[in-house]
Amino acid sequence: MEDIFKLPIFNIKGEKLNKFADFSMFSDIKVNEHVIYLAIKNYLANQRQGTHKTKERSEVKGSTRKLFRQKGTGGARRGDIKSPLLRGGGRIFGPKPRDYGFKMNKNEKRLALLSAIRNKLDNNIINVVDKFNLDNFKTKLFVDVMDNLKMSTKKNLIIVDSKNENLYLSSRNIQNVEVVDFSLLNTYDVIGADKIYFEEKAISSFCNRVELNK
Repeated sequence: MEDIFKLPIFNIKGEKLNKFADFSMFSDIKVNEHVIYLAIKNYLANQRQGTHKTKERSEVKGSTRKLFRQKGTGGARRGDIKSPLLRGGGRIFGPKPRDYGFKMNKNEKRLALLSAIRNKLDNNIINVVDKFNLDNFKTKLFVDVMDNLKMSTKKNLIIVDSKNENLYLSSRNIQNVEVVDFSLLNTYDVIGADKIYFEEKAISSFCNRVELNK
């Protein structure tokens, strides 16, 4: 049986190197689908601006004169021209600016991220590259790397150890590629990726960040 915790390391030419990346620190992690759901919900909620607003009855411009008598007309009771029952009137219980974000425990976020990575390990979606060292920032150079590493035609997530200007500039015009520093990695990015490429040094850096080596 193939060991899902020992992954071969490739270079950007797609050549398999004579060394392996060790993910055995994830062997004790059990995938918690509910906490992954909460982390994604939390991420998406925090992306919402919450600036939507409609005018209510008191905010619509118009006279306050009562147009019809209260009873006897056969219609609904309504007051002035700003009534929500009339075209151009205020809206009943319309949306107001609000914050959609909600608090999530730090340990829950950590567990969600580790669960997401373990899930990708179980499905053989994680790959390891020794270093994304491009000589220049040209899209063509990165397209060649994509071909060499047989990247997905859908979403590829590249996790780097440190700022890589050439890699970022070369890949930013390609729709299905996202380059993320290990310190900014989140559950939403991991779960949404069809293929994940860890830079070799980024593995230990990430484990130190989430205290997996302790």
